[in-house]
Amino acid sequence: MPKLSVIVPFYNVQQYAPDTLRSLRLNADRDFEFILVDDHSKDETPAILERAAEDLSDVAQVRYIRHERNGGLATARNTGLDAAQGEYLTFLDGDDWLAPGYFTELVSAMDDLGCDFVRTDHVQATARARSVSRVPIGRRWEVFSPREAILPAHRSTSVDYAYAWAGAYHRRLVDKGLLHFTDGLRTAEDRPWIWRLHREAESFAVVSLLGVFYRRGVASSLTQIGDVRQLDFIRAFDQVIEETAADRDAGRLLPKAVRTYCAIIAHHLSNEDRFEPAVARQLRSMSAAAIKRMPQDALGDALEAMDMDRSSKLRRLRRRVTTTGAAA
Repeated sequence: MPKLSVIVPFYNVQQYAPDTLRSLRLNADRDFEFILVDDHSKDETPAILERAAEDLSDVAQVRYIRHERNGGLATARNTGLDAAQGEYLTFLDGDDWLAPGYFTELVSAMDDLGCDFVRTDHVQATARARSVSRVPIGRRWEVFSPREAILPAHRSTSVDYAYAWAGAYHRRLVDKGLLHFTDGLRTAEDRPWIWRLHREAESFAVVSLLGVFYRRGVASSLTQIGDVRQLDFIRAFDQVIEETAADRDAGRLLPKAVRTYCAIIAHHLSNEDRFEPAVARQLRSMSAAAIKRMPQDALGDALEAMDMDRSSKLRRLRRRVTTTGAAA
């Protein structure tokens, strides 16, 4: 069994893949397994990965898998999870990179703490600018319950820091069915995933390691493209609401889930001019339907707590749903 499996999906990232792969070499160990998943790229990414798989095999265990059709990031990560054999698992995106020696420190943290998973800070890289993004938890190098880190509802918490690659995960989470992503989600795939981890895993810790460099503003990134795939955030948060509503602590946790969902809808509505016109109309329609589905008491509390600009946008959608329903 490898000590660590690293799952790295790639899709049309020929410009960035060489940096990612060089950083893997600088983190390589014979006890590490690198799983390179090409999600049916249409550029030169597959050729780059084929060469890299051969090159990296001198310093680590390597598997290269190519999808026959494009399935999206969630599906590509699941492919890697199904193939992974390591005691610990982590992720990296195909356009990001690592500081040298980071994985050795990450494995050491998992060994020392003995918990289900650890979360780490990371560096955001926008062109030449660098900034540190920290897990919104002050307790460091201390094992405690992931459920405790979901609340309070009115603050940013660990479930809002949803980056799957910012940490490492014990294999027992795979065995319990907690690490796989909702297949086919094209965006916000980390949201149901991080909520499930925090509701159902038994232990975690936050460690002060800076090793992942997250590349922002990539033109080919789905977050920069205003097509219909962006609207998968609604399916993702519907799943969060549905699963949290079935939890034993639903009364405590649902207000946090609803407030986060409302904030994400308001964010997209404030930036709807970056969507194609037909997609913007679909955004408004789907957001209105989502508001109707939410627990209405929790929704009312969430709107009261939001600033005027965001709450006004959502109240207009809520009135639209109420008026349409009355007319029907």
